Amino acid sequence: MNSIENKKITHQDLAKNLASFAIDRKDLKEILAALPRDHGLNLTAIEYELGILKILSVGWGISFYMAASDKSKAPVSRSFWEIIREISQNISTLTETTTGKQIDYFAILKERLDTYLEKMQANPNQATDPTAVIGPMFADACGCSGNAIAILTGTKMFTLTLGSVKEYLNAVKVEDIKFN
Repeated sequence: MNSIENKKITHQDLAKNLASFAIDRKDLKEILAALPRDHGLNLTAIEYELGILKILSVGWGISFYMAASDKSKAPVSRSFWEIIREISQNISTLTETTTGKQIDYFAILKERLDTYLEKMQANPNQATDPTAVIGPMFADACGCSGNAIAILTGTKMFTLTLGSVKEYLNAVKVEDIKFN
């Protein structure tokens, strides 16, 4: 994510920027292009799950890197998820129009989030290193449990996304919320 050091920004603009980053597919395409030629993976499943994981990772980044005491945290998080819900509705509508199949993309995101969180809570020893859970869960979601390339691909997306969110949040200052 590109940003200007210490740039002042509203919580709405911060949420929009994070949502735009969450759905941007440039880094996703770069990760796919870096896969070895003889990976034997279902690239459609990998790409689909990478998109989901990136959105969830941005949401986690907001939770992890904005201080609990930051009065902007809740509005940023709420606005981010509202934007993602709207985008999800558009994806659902487009999918239904083009394939004739009805889906609820936001429900898919929520289900995947619940699955990741459930697995992390079931492995408290690995809680200090979420990548120990995320990579294998990503491979499971892609239908290739235990595949080292899939595990590393999911881990890479999660790690890079969180790092980008942290860097961006450190580079901006949310304008104080004023109530009149």
